[in-house]
Amino acid sequence: MAIQSFPAGFLWGSATASFQVEGAWAEDGKGESIWDRFTHTPGKIEDASTGDVACDHYHRWPEDIALMQSLGLQAYRFSIAWPRILPDGVGAVNPRGLDFYSRLVDGLLEAGIIPFATLYHWDLPQAQQDRGGWPARVTAEAFVEYADVVSRHLGDRVKHWITHNEPWCVAFLSHQIGAHAPGWQDWGAAFATAHHVLLSHGWAVPVLRRNSPGSEVGITLNFEAAETVGRRPADRTAVNWFDGYFNRWFVQPLYGRRYPADMVAAFTDAGLLDPAMPFVQPGDFDAIAVPTDFLGVNYYKRSLFVAAADDNPMPVEDTANATLPHTDMNWEIYPEGLYNLLCRLHFEYRPGKLYVTENGASYKDGPDADGVVHDQRRIDYLRSHFVAAHRALAAGVPLAGYFVWSLLDNFEWARGYLQRFGIIWVDYATQQRIPKDSARWLKGVIAANGVEE
Repeated sequence: MAIQSFPAGFLWGSATASFQVEGAWAEDGKGESIWDRFTHTPGKIEDASTGDVACDHYHRWPEDIALMQSLGLQAYRFSIAWPRILPDGVGAVNPRGLDFYSRLVDGLLEAGIIPFATLYHWDLPQAQQDRGGWPARVTAEAFVEYADVVSRHLGDRVKHWITHNEPWCVAFLSHQIGAHAPGWQDWGAAFATAHHVLLSHGWAVPVLRRNSPGSEVGITLNFEAAETVGRRPADRTAVNWFDGYFNRWFVQPLYGRRYPADMVAAFTDAGLLDPAMPFVQPGDFDAIAVPTDFLGVNYYKRSLFVAAADDNPMPVEDTANATLPHTDMNWEIYPEGLYNLLCRLHFEYRPGKLYVTENGASYKDGPDADGVVHDQRRIDYLRSHFVAAHRALAAGVPLAGYFVWSLLDNFEWARGYLQRFGIIWVDYATQQRIPKDSARWLKGVIAANGVEE
């Protein structure tokens, strides 16, 4: 097999999120988060579990950094828990929370690992939720206060900042579908949330630049490859609808194009959106389109769609034709979608530098009798996506790094502990960590700065 070499300076890393790995849910002055409340509400999590302990990363971070270093990881993307810093959402700062992340950052730097800090990966302080949460504009203002506190404390050492992770999940998965905290099912709240998350990003960027001079600042969006095998014009319309709902609604305003006009019309015609969009105030779109240094891209899968039989514009998943292999999350594996996505983002929006901030697969392979985790399917998944990323680089896409999701098996949100995305196995009862075959394979990729096609 030929080695596909990546450019000098290309960053290889892995990623986690605070609620999914830290545990210590009520220690050292941390406030309650919406995910603490959600997981302690019966019926919300598939296996009735919580993130109270998770991977105990809060106490075991030195061990986890040592594992990162042993694998040759060059960067680590982690998120900061807002309620550890500001337990009430605003106001009094919890110094023990800041100290934890300060120690973590220092430990990463001592190990030669570049910290990429995500400010918001979904664990909103419950106190802020009680003030209206993301559907209320006051939460965008509170986020800026939080960003200011964190960046003043860590900005001398953290030089890569991500404001938000996956606004689509914060808005629609959490407030319209209701599968994630706070579990609402309200289209109006979802649209307001989407706007306030994007607005808080725009307001926070200059604060981060001021407090952390010379830093790279960006945002991470999740994208999905939406396609159809249908031949009717209505099937293409259904795909465009999903693309507007999932992808374009978030990326367009970041690059000065406001919300897509076709989707404003479609949502209005369906009675889902007030066309006056009362949550938008003068100057908001200019703030949202603030220049950034990079766009983070989270990509996992493809979904096929067809038009609804009754000509409803909302698409219907075409499960009959989803014939490609699937992961244990039942996500269709489609590396071509990553190539297409990276090229589309570069040539259509010109965001500048791109990072793949999440990509990976859930497979439940566990230790064999010798204590070894053979996860060849994850290796195959990653290899195919690395090759797709390399093709995008060859096409001129300025891709600067790739973060595998995830470093550790962890709490997978509404799925609890039933899914395992990690390149490191975690025994949740003992907290033993076992690097999987995929971790050792990734170590070789990093050492070679290349992948066999």
